[in-house]
Amino acid sequence: MTTRIKTLTTVSALLLAMALVTACGDTPKAASGNNPATANQGADQNGAAAVNGDHVKNNGESQEQQGSDNQGAGENGSTDGEASGNSANAGNGPDMAAASDVNSVAVLVNKEFALPDEYNPADLVYPNVRFTFKEKIEKRMMRSEAAKALEELFAGAEEDGIYLAGVSAYRSHKTQTSLFNRYVKRDGEEKAKTYSAVPGHSEHETGLAIDVSGSDGKCAAEDCFGDTKEAEWLAKHAAEYGFIIRYPEGKDSITGYKYEPWHIRYVGVEIASEIAEQGITLEEYYGAIPVTANP
Repeated sequence: MTTRIKTLTTVSALLLAMALVTACGDTPKAASGNNPATANQGADQNGAAAVNGDHVKNNGESQEQQGSDNQGAGENGSTDGEASGNSANAGNGPDMAAASDVNSVAVLVNKEFALPDEYNPADLVYPNVRFTFKEKIEKRMMRSEAAKALEELFAGAEEDGIYLAGVSAYRSHKTQTSLFNRYVKRDGEEKAKTYSAVPGHSEHETGLAIDVSGSDGKCAAEDCFGDTKEAEWLAKHAAEYGFIIRYPEGKDSITGYKYEPWHIRYVGVEIASEIAEQGITLEEYYGAIPVTANP
């Protein structure tokens, strides 16, 4: 009898242990790096990572944004300099390493993240499109992939009876410094920062952004451009060619800049299409919000 009781007790103990193991199996798994918001939280514990000359510099105070940037680079490893905006991990969220790789067309440059000192794009070319000026000067240039896409965008617009013209594309660090200082002298630093970037933080320095207008040059880089047929066409079709309206209306609290319907930025068709479909900004795409820095 005693032996039978011991046997039943042993079986009961085993059944209880199995039940506990089953219950533990229902515990939620740790979120993977494919969730930008959760990835940021994990990376925060590691603090700010050192940034080398091939990556954008994080000049902000937000640990969340540092985590988002550095965590992505850590998981994906260093890039080979030929990363494209079309190479995002389809179905797995954005390629976070691309956000901090200055060689990628998907690099994130804003008030929070700056380009490395003395950065100069290595593949600048003159796109074969109409500009509001004749000279072959610096601001007519773009990186080669973006330049080719711009040519296709202009051709597509003309098929729809829309005639665009470039106003200002690439700017060197020196040019951006001179331009920003001029705006500060005219309007004061606080106001200048709402429409012009501190040197090192300008998308124009990447060679991937360009300000455009109609072929007549009217309303070039002015608010009235938003009411033109050219602006309407860009809003509807820019993403088809890999461009986004970088500073959309109503998103100034996220991007840090007022609405600029004339400023388009090349990121590649895949990313541009996703951003356009969701009605978000590049910051929201990468989960790098809010932009807390104010350089």
